[in-house]
Amino acid sequence: MRIKEIIQTIEQLAPLSLQEHYDNSGVQVGDVNREATGTLLAIDITENVIEEAISLGCNLIISHHPIAFKPFKSLTGKTYIERCIMQAIKNDIVIYSAHTNLDNALGGVNYKLAQMLELENVKILQPRENSLLKFITTVPIQHAESVRNAIFNAGAGHIGNYDSCSYNILGEGTFRAGKETNPYVGEKNELHYEKEVRIETVVPIMKKEEVLRALLAVHPYEEPVFDLYPIANEWGTHGSGVVGVLPEPMPEQDFLYMLKDVFNLSNISHSKIQGKEILDVAICGGSGAFLFPKAISYGADAFITGEAKYNDFYDVEDKILLAVVGHYESEVCTKEIFFEIISEKFPTFALHKSAFDSNPVKYL
Repeated sequence: MRIKEIIQTIEQLAPLSLQEHYDNSGVQVGDVNREATGTLLAIDITENVIEEAISLGCNLIISHHPIAFKPFKSLTGKTYIERCIMQAIKNDIVIYSAHTNLDNALGGVNYKLAQMLELENVKILQPRENSLLKFITTVPIQHAESVRNAIFNAGAGHIGNYDSCSYNILGEGTFRAGKETNPYVGEKNELHYEKEVRIETVVPIMKKEEVLRALLAVHPYEEPVFDLYPIANEWGTHGSGVVGVLPEPMPEQDFLYMLKDVFNLSNISHSKIQGKEILDVAICGGSGAFLFPKAISYGADAFITGEAKYNDFYDVEDKILLAVVGHYESEVCTKEIFFEIISEKFPTFALHKSAFDSNPVKYL
């Protein structure tokens, strides 16, 4: 099995197109065409993690945080980042990171956190924008079903929890085949009329090429007609943060104690307790404080994130309970996500979760 096959299983859930513009997810170091000997799963790449991979015989490390996040002009070993990269190259280790693409994915980091809190009716808090296309094609009536099935299987037609969504209109197409053509119907140099179905559906931008390949593979025409239009609809299944409902309401203090237990915290930062009950809960792992206004607009009772600024605790006022569990602590679940994805596809492959606590924040 090649390393790239393992990476492909991650990107089926969290394609790189989902990452934020500032991010650097993907292959950081190494040749993905090499045969995989084992994979080490980590949150951060440190020198201890590199040594751990070497000792375990793993030539692939999958991390949540990219080690090559900021550009650098030399590779001399003056920082731990450069030393890690040099050691990985020396030992033929591939480093791959799934960061904000995993945060924004359906079933990614925030969905895992919601699962840990047993939230119900989970949905995206801030859906992605400018990520959808309206896809339109026309096809002879007798081929409409096969074309629809092909583009649906390639990723078209998903709206919320529904799939195979399309709108179909019967009509009549015209064309005249030139002398260098090989028309499926009609004759060369003669105007032809054909009863056709106009199929309209929606396609995520990241699925555009797959859908087009599927169309061209099954459409009977030599030159299939299709249109792609950007649409302003939000993509409700992918985006930043999630919101869900607790199985039953909880007093604020009980809710905070529950968070300490779930995230194994010695302490937790939170805004002023108002004496309200918590039912609707919004979550964004990592640096997610930018979403608390969205959580307030939604009507959530509490917002959980990994880190927040001093003024954020003022700015929430009495509108929502802000609970900060720590950046590392809010993303420690990523190792489990990677493990579940890979082991489901490759159940006998050597997978290891890093034993090192790479959290740079310490508490006294």
